[in-house]
Amino acid sequence: MAFAELALGQIRSLRQTAVPRNYEIWYVYATGYNAPLNKIINETLARNGKLTEADLEQIYETYLSHIKTTDRIDKVGARVIGEIDDVMRLIGDALGMSASYDATLSGAVNKLSSAETRDQVKAIVETLVKSTSEMRDTNKALEERLTLSVSEISNLQQSLEAIRAESLTDPLTGLGNRKYFDRSIDMAVQNALATGDPLSLLMFDIDHFKSFNDSYGHLTGDQVLRLVGLSLKQTIKGQDITARYGGEEFAVVLPNTALRQALTVADHIRRAVMSKELKKKSTGEILGRVTISVGVSMLKPGDDTDSLIERADACLYAAKRNGRNRVICEADPEYVAETRSQVA
Repeated sequence: MAFAELALGQIRSLRQTAVPRNYEIWYVYATGYNAPLNKIINETLARNGKLTEADLEQIYETYLSHIKTTDRIDKVGARVIGEIDDVMRLIGDALGMSASYDATLSGAVNKLSSAETRDQVKAIVETLVKSTSEMRDTNKALEERLTLSVSEISNLQQSLEAIRAESLTDPLTGLGNRKYFDRSIDMAVQNALATGDPLSLLMFDIDHFKSFNDSYGHLTGDQVLRLVGLSLKQTIKGQDITARYGGEEFAVVLPNTALRQALTVADHIRRAVMSKELKKKSTGEILGRVTISVGVSMLKPGDDTDSLIERADACLYAAKRNGRNRVICEADPEYVAETRSQVA
């Protein structure tokens, strides 16, 4: 109750809408159990004196919504199990009714063979009609319940698919997350090795990202990440795989793409990111343009996922060491020099 009072007090004092999302943010803030959430709130309030709706939405998506995935899966799973239990009970009742009807039919056969009067036959037939009607009603109820169950389980399956997709998505950028990347690149590498088709990998990093955070705060840093994510969505289409690899690093897997084509794609992404001007939402201040450094590697015979990533990472490091805002692949002299210096 004390946490609840604190949460409601914050909503009142900051004149925010009293909706469940805001209550949850401030309740968690009051508990102090989510240190990153408290840190970003304190920094934003110190800088701007308030939290906008956009701030609250971003804080919720980044620090709270993903935590609920397991709980939501458990709840949907429990509903599926409950639905199956209900149907199994109904089927058990129907089987019992069927056995009773079978016994009624067997008894009627015996009685008919020994019936001597019209009234005795009539009584047996009436009993059969009644039992048949009950059996028909039971079957109809079972059919209706099974139809409802199929619909309910189909809806639950869609819910699980939505949760699954969410669990593989980075909430800040809307791209695939690291889990999605790891799963996707393994499949892409296995397929390319099996078919002999080319496969290239881009690893890129936002230049001077730490300075954005240090100079303008985490919310502006988040805006930079979203800008890069938007550029990727606008640039990469079809079967290509995009993901936030971690922090300010991103990855693009390019199936059926040789090194020369991959370099063209990489430079297209670099130019797309650089073409967007970054503006601070709270003040409208122009913060300049964002640039990225890109490393490109191509799958070789006998390669595995780790070696492909390692070479792309080394190319990325070479790009940063040689001035940033550039694309370097494993065929470039900068990469060769970088690997030789590491060996030395």
